[in-house]
Order: sequence, then C-alpha cells, then structure tokens
Amino acid sequence: MGDMSGIPTVAVTDLADDAVVLDVREDDEWAAGRAPGAVHIVMSEIPARLHDLPDVEPVAVICRSGGRSGQVVAWLNAQGIDAVNVDGGMRAWAGAAKPIVGDDGTPRVI
Repeated sequence: MGDMSGIPTVAVTDLADDAVVLDVREDDEWAAGRAPGAVHIVMSEIPARLHDLPDVEPVAVICRSGGRSGQVVAWLNAQGIDAVNVDGGMRAWAGAAKPIVGDDGTPRVI
C-alpha cells in the first residue's frame, strides 16, 4: 500500500448519519451492510465510472477500514477531484453507532 500521509481524511463523527459517501468495497461487503446514503462503486471500477460519483464536494470515500478508500482518494485527488478518506472506514462507522442497512433493508452490523 502506498504512503497515506498526505491523504485528506474526515472522521465518521463529522459526517451526518445520512451523508452521501462513496463506498468502494466489493459487492458482498456492500450487500452485508452499508451507510444508508452510500453510493456503491467497486474500487476497480472507479476510473471507468467517474460520471457515477456522488455530486458532492468533497466526495467522502469509505471502505472496510480505510486502506482501499485511501488509495481511491489519492487517485481522485490526482484527477483534480475533491475527495476525502473516511477515517477507519465502515468499522469506525459502526463503532460510532451510525446506521447501517443491508440489501433486505434491515439494520445491520459490520
């Protein structure tokens, strides 16, 4: 993994419960539980799907623990897109008792 020291971050506690976040986890992780306002684009699909990014600035990017999302944020920033890494990922989101929904719409835990 690359150097993450220059990556802008945001704490989950600074995000609204229904914040629009970009979730870059795999499909099975997404299905198991996600932030209610999340937009899902798998990390490997980001370059081809820039038009699907949430229309918010900065784009808050989340994964399970912050590693993949940090790489996405670095890449987006290099493309001139204002993005920030959600510090600690979905683990931190769950740890802050933020709402999580699964594919069947019921609240979940990560």
